Amino acid sequence: MLRLEPRPEPSIAMGLLSPLIALLLTAIIAAGLFVALGKDPLRGLEVFFVQPINGLRPISEVLLKATPLVLCALGLAVCYRANVWNIGAEGQLLVGAIAAGGVALWLSGALPGMPRGSLAVALLVAGVLGGMAWAALTAWLRDRCNANEILVSLMLVYVAQQLLNYLVFGPWRDPQGFNFPQTPTFPSSTWLLPLWQGTRLHWGALLAPLLAVAAWVLLFRSWKGYELQVGGAAPMAARYAGFSSRQALWFALLLSGGLAGLAGAMEVAGPVRQLTPYLSTGIGFTAIIVCFVGRLHPVGIVLAGILLSMMVIGGELAQSRLGLPNALSGVFQGLLLFLLLACDTLVGNRLRRRAA
Repeated sequence: MLRLEPRPEPSIAMGLLSPLIALLLTAIIAAGLFVALGKDPLRGLEVFFVQPINGLRPISEVLLKATPLVLCALGLAVCYRANVWNIGAEGQLLVGAIAAGGVALWLSGALPGMPRGSLAVALLVAGVLGGMAWAALTAWLRDRCNANEILVSLMLVYVAQQLLNYLVFGPWRDPQGFNFPQTPTFPSSTWLLPLWQGTRLHWGALLAPLLAVAAWVLLFRSWKGYELQVGGAAPMAARYAGFSSRQALWFALLLSGGLAGLAGAMEVAGPVRQLTPYLSTGIGFTAIIVCFVGRLHPVGIVLAGILLSMMVIGGELAQSRLGLPNALSGVFQGLLLFLLLACDTLVGNRLRRRAA
């Protein structure tokens, strides 16, 4: 018989090995699921973890999908370290996309000769402001009405989705779109240019690692980051030190909303190039998994974003090549998070044999 015994100090080795063990266990259980579904487990694992990075174009697609995941997760990490539980990155992403799409449709008609670079910057700024405005609703309700930010931010996701549906089914619907719920395709002058010809990966993807570095500096090398983390870990000590929990709430939510809105703007100015009801496939919710798999650390979030985007693309490939349901990708993502949380138990505890 085994029992858990608290360690005198958290294990650094287990802190590093825990994600690798969780990933290995996920692969083993995934192989078992493939066998249960009547598929070759080695072929299934190859489709999920090898095919998404087999060549320049597949790698570019992985990085393209990882970009919005990383951006949303960086903002969520700041919130969670400050003990602000923002669950609404999906809604903030949608509103950022709506704001950027509105600017694209308006500027292309009002200022047709505007330079491409200025148009791109205008779209991205609009996305950031849209996401911040949507996150500000959660911050205001928490600040003034003491509403639970988990419930408020989550419910606002569905409000944002309905707002998007109203626009694409109504005033912004393309009159030449054969009655499909979509806006006109944005003018080419508003598109983010690709990094490599023949791929969809755009230059906006370069912002993700740069913002990860900025988030690392903010969290671990700045007074504001220290203030946020002390407020999240020890609210009473933060109050005693004179740190404002109200400022931390607004700062964390506005930053998180701005990064999610930026991700939405990049989606509509990059691969999508129009607004549709199916703009996001749960990017904001998947970013929560990315955030915790990455240990709330910017470097870990970048790596976790790449891993989770591989799983998303692997799920699409498994559906087309193996006839497996695309929902299997979500199963593996949830399984990875569950196993990581289980393995993290051994960071602060160790297994000991129970005396007979």
